[in-house]
Amino acid sequence: MAEETKTLEELGELKTESTENQAPVYEQKLDKYGRAYATGKRKDAVARVWLKPGSGQIKVNKKDYSEYFARPVLQMLLKQPLDTAERGTQYDIMASVSGGGLSGQAGAVRHGISKALTYFEPELRGVLKKGGFLTRDSRTVERKKYGRAKARRSFQFSKR
Repeated sequence: MAEETKTLEELGELKTESTENQAPVYEQKLDKYGRAYATGKRKDAVARVWLKPGSGQIKVNKKDYSEYFARPVLQMLLKQPLDTAERGTQYDIMASVSGGGLSGQAGAVRHGISKALTYFEPELRGVLKKGGFLTRDSRTVERKKYGRAKARRSFQFSKR
């Protein structure tokens, strides 16, 4: 049986011994093939991302990322977490993305890459969190309301 504490001082000592402002310890999460898997989301786009050690090849929906995202801004957005973590050529990334438009899909893949990096190398979490890559951008399109032309726009007013 556990020992009984009879005074408040003894109770205070027990508390300080067990919990000393310890930061949570994150562990590596890999599948049976040695890959880290993560899901990234932005707007209506959902990206499933697999990350494994390799030469820096990035495939999105079985195409090279520069072919799938033709605009340089979207390519830069995609590579931001890898550049921040200085792991540009260490990992091969395979992503399948669906829903939304190209901009939302690029944001979803970026979010998925960031999460997969933290699953593969938990010590990168601080760097990516500080850069804001692990936060899911929860902004979505507002729904259309009845009696309105769009979500907030009214129909054109006519006096006659």
